[in-house]
Amino acid sequence: MHGPLAPAPSPERLGAAPARQRSDGRVRLRVGPARPGGGTRILDLAEAGPSRLRFPRGTGALEAVLVNTAGGVACGDSFAIDLALEPGADLVLTTTAAEKIYRSDGPVSRIANTLTLGEGAGLVWLPQETILFDRARVRRRFEADLADGAALIAAEVVAFGRAARGERIVDGLFADSWRIRRGGRLAYADSVLLEGPISDHLARPAIGGGARACATILDVSPGAEARLEEARARLAEAASPGTTAAASAWNGHLAVRALGDAVGPLRGLVARFLAGYRALPMPRVWQS
Repeated sequence: MHGPLAPAPSPERLGAAPARQRSDGRVRLRVGPARPGGGTRILDLAEAGPSRLRFPRGTGALEAVLVNTAGGVACGDSFAIDLALEPGADLVLTTTAAEKIYRSDGPVSRIANTLTLGEGAGLVWLPQETILFDRARVRRRFEADLADGAALIAAEVVAFGRAARGERIVDGLFADSWRIRRGGRLAYADSVLLEGPISDHLARPAIGGGARACATILDVSPGAEARLEEARARLAEAASPGTTAAASAWNGHLAVRALGDAVGPLRGLVARFLAGYRALPMPRVWQS
């Protein structure tokens, strides 16, 4: 006679990550001018999973605030944003709060942002900072296709570890790819790959010089390259202890790189620089 079958070993005991139901958040938005001189209106909006867009009332460009009702990005989650701006439309996109990338026991989370701007359209991409927890694993892609005469300003801030806990990333994956095309031709390409003991990597002088946060600001707009000296002056005015930043310009666009000992001062530098550079206040969610 045979006794009852022994239970199968759990995935944890086998060393594999357990199967989970993962978040799949997606937003697709298309906007266009309401009428000549009459602002921008929503033409099409689709939302799925925990991703939502909210549109606070205000003056000037249409403002969209991205909400992640899941509260963050966990191992194996997938999020995607698809924005299309018809010719002449203006949009500012931001987020309600910092995006948290939680630790993973193996699976890689993926974030894909795809932007299409028609002739004369303007997009300001201003999400609040992304915070990577220890053992977070994420691959992020930012792709933009701009018609001639379109204008894009994009800013991203990334914190490596939770500053309040003094957290270090002893193991993790951060892969970030930017590809921007103008008039169908590649105008800007950038890839960052940090894997393994990320905090140790950032301590190296040639990589981060001990920084715990980094920021990228990119202006791909008509006339951006000619604003280099202005940008450098504004960076000097916006600087604070524990931050360092530099600007360069080529191929018709302007790029700013910044590092910070902590995310708070770096976020402040980015906000002060952009408010002066754009001659407009930051979105209200940035000021709370």
